[in-house]
Amino acid sequence: MSREIVLDTETTGFDPRQGHRMVEIGCIELDGLLPTGRSFHTLINPERHIDDEVVRVHGVTNEKVKDAPCFRDVADQLHDFIGDAPVVAHNAGFDRAFVNYELGLCGRLEIHVDRWVDTLGLAQKRFPGMANSLDALCKRFKISLAERTLHGALIDARLLASVYLELRGGRERSLDLASDAIRNGVAAVKASAYGPRPRPLAPLSTAEERDRHAAFLRSVLADTSLWGRWAPELGKSEEA
Repeated sequence: MSREIVLDTETTGFDPRQGHRMVEIGCIELDGLLPTGRSFHTLINPERHIDDEVVRVHGVTNEKVKDAPCFRDVADQLHDFIGDAPVVAHNAGFDRAFVNYELGLCGRLEIHVDRWVDTLGLAQKRFPGMANSLDALCKRFKISLAERTLHGALIDARLLASVYLELRGGRERSLDLASDAIRNGVAAVKASAYGPRPRPLAPLSTAEERDRHAAFLRSVLADTSLWGRWAPELGKSEEA
């Protein structure tokens, strides 16, 4: 599987063409549908006021972003982190509009629409007519929302990475690969543990070996025991 970036943004509103700006962005790197541990996250000074009703959704206040970098200050870092990877987002058109708007303000190339993967669209195809918000999908796939009291770009990107894995069937594929590995391992152990059948018989013991064995038994078995009484006679029948 190719490298992918799961991305989420928080903003001051719904439409950058109406003057709304980004206040937070979070990205998670995936490789083969699984997080690599690498991420990119920052608050962003939107250079405008954040209304109270929006703050109630994501919790990013004017005070929090007062000393945060502007987007132009982090554009290069974001660009380097994403690279040429596909970008996964829920309701991707929303995030794409804000990311590309901010990139355009900085004089940087936009991320082409063909590179965006919309998990909302994937969910609607798989669950037509059902609620397919990020929260609904997390509950459907039994992904814990314990850490999520408010919307947050990095938290939502992490949750979306888990949802995306489920939408792509990645967990089942991982289990299949693990099962194959187990089966192959068992086969290898069996092949190394068992030789061809029937096995050749071991060579018969020599008279000297039988004498040493009888002497050993006489030394460790009590004379009063049944085996002790037999020990002196051991080896004689074979010699007769």
